[in-house]
Amino acid sequence: MSSEPPPPSQHPTHQSSAGLLDTQEARDRSPSPLRGNVVPSPLPTRRTRTFSATVRASQGPVYRGVCKCFCRSKGHGFITPADGGPDIFLHISDVEGEYVPVEGDEVTYKMCSIPPKNEKLQAVEVVITHLAPGTKHETWSGHIISS
Repeated sequence: MSSEPPPPSQHPTHQSSAGLLDTQEARDRSPSPLRGNVVPSPLPTRRTRTFSATVRASQGPVYRGVCKCFCRSKGHGFITPADGGPDIFLHISDVEGEYVPVEGDEVTYKMCSIPPKNEKLQAVEVVITHLAPGTKHETWSGHIISS
């Protein structure tokens, strides 16, 4: 056993203002179970909606409106009802047909409430009835079509 002091650290250190030693080495972190996975949406999609909510929505009246906005990458948008009132949420899984909705498209839809409080409404069974004139429309497969 020698009485030599231990060798200095391989990584430069400095004392922070709090008096703690910081290393400039990246910390090793334990792998997260959610890393690389998509976090589930709290909104009811076609796949996660209960059967009873689907039946209630399909038996309801058909409404008309205009697509206010829709973002394909985010997967949602909003519809402005033809009879006025607050905008209605639209999820990508509830769009019927071959075109991605764009601003100005006329649509028909049915409505169901959004849990858990059921205070807000979501459009379901959304069908584009008239494409907005003078805009480019994209199909779900990625083809661009001018209207």
